[in-house]
Amino acid sequence: MKILVINAGSSSLKYQLIDMQNEKLIAKGICERVKDVEKSCVSYTHYPNGAEVKAKDVPVPMENHTAAFHVVKKLLTEGDSKVIDDLSEITAVGHRVVQGGSLFNKSVLIDDSVIDGIQSLCDLAPLHNPAHIEGIKASIALFGKSVPQVAVFDNAFHSTMPPEAYMFGLPYAYYEKYGIRKYGFHGTSHRFVSARCAEVMGKPIEELKIITCHLGNGSSITAVKNGKVIDTSMGLTPLDGEIMGTRTGSIDASAVLYIMKKENKSVEEMDELLNKKSGILGVSGLSSDDRDIKTAAAKGNTRAKLARDIQIYEILKYIGSYTAAMDGVDAIVFTGGIGENADDMRAMICDRLHFLGIEIDKPYNATLVKGAEGEISTKNSKVRVFVLPTNEELLIARDTRDIVNSL
Repeated sequence: MKILVINAGSSSLKYQLIDMQNEKLIAKGICERVKDVEKSCVSYTHYPNGAEVKAKDVPVPMENHTAAFHVVKKLLTEGDSKVIDDLSEITAVGHRVVQGGSLFNKSVLIDDSVIDGIQSLCDLAPLHNPAHIEGIKASIALFGKSVPQVAVFDNAFHSTMPPEAYMFGLPYAYYEKYGIRKYGFHGTSHRFVSARCAEVMGKPIEELKIITCHLGNGSSITAVKNGKVIDTSMGLTPLDGEIMGTRTGSIDASAVLYIMKKENKSVEEMDELLNKKSGILGVSGLSSDDRDIKTAAAKGNTRAKLARDIQIYEILKYIGSYTAAMDGVDAIVFTGGIGENADDMRAMICDRLHFLGIEIDKPYNATLVKGAEGEISTKNSKVRVFVLPTNEELLIARDTRDIVNSL
């Protein structure tokens, strides 16, 4: 069984083709600047007959997501990048959908009612859900209705949160009228690495208390108790939580109102500031990329150092609060671009968790190969600490396979 995994953005289409017999990646790529035919391009890495064929930023006119799907079809079935003879070899398509709200607490087979449900939640994810719908409709147009399409929701794993964790201190009517509450994101990543953590530990996840730290340009931290999420750092949108690449993270709402009044900013302008001009970029004034910030801090840039210090401090606060919320912790997992690669940040965080009895093997942590998984805690550590690369696409493919097999 071959599953095509799709992550459609407003101007992009990411794809992976996975052979579920051995869970082997056959092809992956991204169509970028979709709808801008003069600048649209595709980058990919395919593995025909075990070889590797790569290309980057190849110009290809793509006026919409349907055109992007046809580009993917051509790359998969023709030329040097060919990995299958025909689209009929693809059993099903799995789609990442960011916001399922309270309507969807698990992955589902897509039909018209599911599309309508995703559409109804566009106000909660105005940048993501409309793009997902475009991708789903374009996929159905290419494959026809005979090929199953599955939606895997980014917030579904967080649907086990209790009301005391997901409710805000607003008048209850806003929850009833508009569904304003914490939903959480990166759920596929947190679900994947928490399950992998239990597997590596050789224990049932139902017996473990795990804190998963998905750290990247967008970051979130989740408390998983006995296999269920009890809290997560992102909220109604991915803006909430710890400071991120360009997002503020948690902030006093009064600060937002104060700036709007002082600067005479519109809602749209403020949304742009909070989501795209703040966070690590806003504090440092330099970059949103941790590699740039780390280099600048080492050279004495005080604002770069401050940005990183804030990030580390906030991660520590979430770990501490989630340990209290779960009444203990058995394991902490680092994943995501920063979590997997910034060994110095992992060390600085763990160095300030002595109250949990955490002890890490610093030489091993520093030399852990990027992209590899490993346990960085010592045998004397009371809490085990892991670096586990996430694989959201594989989880989407697994859910898609399971749903198709149940038909």
